[in-house]
Amino acid sequence: MDAQAIARLILEGFERHYRRFRFNAQQAKACFESGDYQAIRRLARERIAFYDERVREAGEALETQFDADALDETSWREVKRAYIMLLTDHRQPELAETFFNSVATRLLNRSHFLSDMLFVRPAVATDYLDSDPPSYRVYYPQRIGLRRCLKAIVVDLGLACPWQDVDRDLRLVLRAACDDLTRPFKTQGDLQIHVLRGLFFRNKGAYVIGRIVNDGEPIGFALPILRTTQGRLHIDSVLFGIEPVQMLFSFARAYFMVDMEVPSATVQFLRTIMPNKPKSELYTMLGLQKQGKTLFYRDFLHHLKHSSDRLCLAAGIEGLVMLVFTLPSFPYVFKIIKDKRSKDVSREHIVSKYQLVKLHDRAGRMADTWEYSNVEFPRDRFEPSLLERIRLLAPSMLEETPDRIVIRHVYIERRMTPLNMALEHATEQETEGLIREYGDAIRQLIAANIFPGDMLYKNFGLTRHRRVVFYDYDEIQYLTECVFRRIPPPRTPEDELSNEPWYSVGPNDVFPEEFERFLLGQPRMRKAFMKYHADLLDVEYWSSQQARIRQGILDDMFPYPEHKRFDHRYGQRGA
Repeated sequence: MDAQAIARLILEGFERHYRRFRFNAQQAKACFESGDYQAIRRLARERIAFYDERVREAGEALETQFDADALDETSWREVKRAYIMLLTDHRQPELAETFFNSVATRLLNRSHFLSDMLFVRPAVATDYLDSDPPSYRVYYPQRIGLRRCLKAIVVDLGLACPWQDVDRDLRLVLRAACDDLTRPFKTQGDLQIHVLRGLFFRNKGAYVIGRIVNDGEPIGFALPILRTTQGRLHIDSVLFGIEPVQMLFSFARAYFMVDMEVPSATVQFLRTIMPNKPKSELYTMLGLQKQGKTLFYRDFLHHLKHSSDRLCLAAGIEGLVMLVFTLPSFPYVFKIIKDKRSKDVSREHIVSKYQLVKLHDRAGRMADTWEYSNVEFPRDRFEPSLLERIRLLAPSMLEETPDRIVIRHVYIERRMTPLNMALEHATEQETEGLIREYGDAIRQLIAANIFPGDMLYKNFGLTRHRRVVFYDYDEIQYLTECVFRRIPPPRTPEDELSNEPWYSVGPNDVFPEEFERFLLGQPRMRKAFMKYHADLLDVEYWSSQQARIRQGILDDMFPYPEHKRFDHRYGQRGA
């Protein structure tokens, strides 16, 4: 058994993956410059499958070139030691370690997993790792002047498109900085502007991510750059501070595409401007979902070790197909598919819907999930009532030992307050705001070619930023697959009194006027809904949105408030 040869084979598989990953981001830049936004979406979908394809290739190559069945525990330890030596000067060691784990667990029986055979903890530190040239550029406004400094930042972006009016845009950036930065803003001797070299691409936008360093304190900022229909660039807004920048990296949005030689350096930079954002979520938002999963699980194990509360059923109305539980001290929920479902849908159907959401633009309105198999928990951290519920409704998902509980398949996502619960305790003013947000969420899902199916309030959640997000996917489908119809008038008085419809209903038929009966029973909710979203009850609205999507029209969906856009904030680009 040649441990070094096996280690090299696995690392070569990872490096093929990461070269393809970087090429994907480079293609996104070219697509943005040409205005091919559909291609950007396609690249984002394709990239999600890259990792599993390379893991499968590496596993098959290992089985073909070596006697994989002969690799016992001692052999895998030797391979791991050889692999660590190959990572000494590597630029993506943390990702390569995760790739090793994926290949090894693909070939090993789970009962044979041992911590010293896998990278349970990182073996190679990334704290001060960076690329050459470094991952971010440094500018000195006091040395060359602020305007020249901003012009240099724009030039260094290297976008192969003309600007509509770059001087005007930079004036608006300075105007917004004067309005938004805490006063008095006194420049110190160490004043610098740091800008990540790689542009962040998603949908129709390119984002410059940076920070202002003044007296040692970093202030994060983001510059969204858009392209006009004439192919000219303009800065649409500038966002300063932790919360606005964090919204760009929300778990309810699609992943960015950004070219990074050293992803750990990019994540470290982002942590300085979003200190409350876990590394697991940052890696995930950069399109490195497997690394995000690895870090999340490490964080979870660490939290379990340093807490004592118990896993319990999550708050809210229990779903028809999913059983949801949580650890109160940990801001996530665990969702497992029931064996005994109150809805006639297969497990495969549900899994396919979660995969659809994973591959699709989530428009800031659908929660992202991490999917895990065979997750171990300490048995004593389960409330007995939760265990009983799992035994009753999802026994095939449960494996029990005297001290461990294994969940065979689970989805994990950020915990939110169910919208129906938020509405129960809302004042009239709060209700109006929540219903307006709810309708806006549906509109943005529509713009992304998503029909949520079950639009009841219990299937939506409220984030800590008071944003409404959809999270129940078993009835989700593409809007263009739906057939929107009006309810035909009753033929006879008996039709009106019947509990059954007097008209035929196809599998994809949707009757928007029925939404009123299910959603607007309470006067305060009806009042708010009719004020802002009455057209959602009209079949013509839905049909017109279908037509736009079929014509290839992509509506603008900005991951920042409308009032922050320069056109809205200062009027016609500050004129």
